[in-house]
Amino acid sequence: MDLTIPRVLMWQFLVGMGLAAVLWGVFDKVVGYSAALGSLICIIPNAFLALRLMAPRRDPRAEALVGAAWIGEIGKLALTVLFFTLVFTLVKPLVAAALFAGFITTQLVIFSGLLMRQEQDTDNSNGS
Repeated sequence: MDLTIPRVLMWQFLVGMGLAAVLWGVFDKVVGYSAALGSLICIIPNAFLALRLMAPRRDPRAEALVGAAWIGEIGKLALTVLFFTLVFTLVKPLVAAALFAGFITTQLVIFSGLLMRQEQDTDNSNGS
């Protein structure tokens, strides 16, 4: 089983909460929880997409996987919009710059998945 997706989600959570903790310590709790909310706005929809892609399917054809990916991406986008709307309307006080910093930083962790995948590919090249 390929563990790249769960690892990326774990690293997104760790990096996002680490950033929030640092910002909380350097600035104040409002900046810290704003960054944490931004990170969660990124992680939760990504986890939804991951579950859609990793769920076992009765239909093994590529079309079924593409359909799951489309539904996952649409759901991810809808959840992201919903969470941003909820946070901006319900959370007061809020530091928008910290919210977006948490979101963007957590989103950038996805690129580490490419490195994890390349590392896994090179580790399995034992000639068998």
